[in-house]
Amino acid sequence: MPVLLLLTVSNLFMTAAWYWHLKGGMQKPILLVILISWGLALVEYCFAVPANRIGYASGWSAAQLKIVQEAIALSIFGGFMVLVLGEPLHWRHFAAFALILAAVALLFSGR
Repeated sequence: MPVLLLLTVSNLFMTAAWYWHLKGGMQKPILLVILISWGLALVEYCFAVPANRIGYASGWSAAQLKIVQEAIALSIFGGFMVLVLGEPLHWRHFAAFALILAAVALLFSGR
């Protein structure tokens, strides 16, 4: 459970680092946007690295860690896309997410 919590917090920061400037920050100089994003990414790494170390030490494979991270990232990005950027979700988003969840199930099956 700590792995999932750490990966979730990590992805909150990374989503903010990559996309915060798309809503209201487009007028800011690109260098400033990059520096702010680097600061957010530093915090993201402070959660992602321990999550991966704990997960790997607990018997998760690198592929399992990555695919779970992608599923979490898509969940967080979907919320960010709707709540912050004001973009709607379409059936394609849900279908893509279902495929990622199928990949998670596949990598964890037989474990």
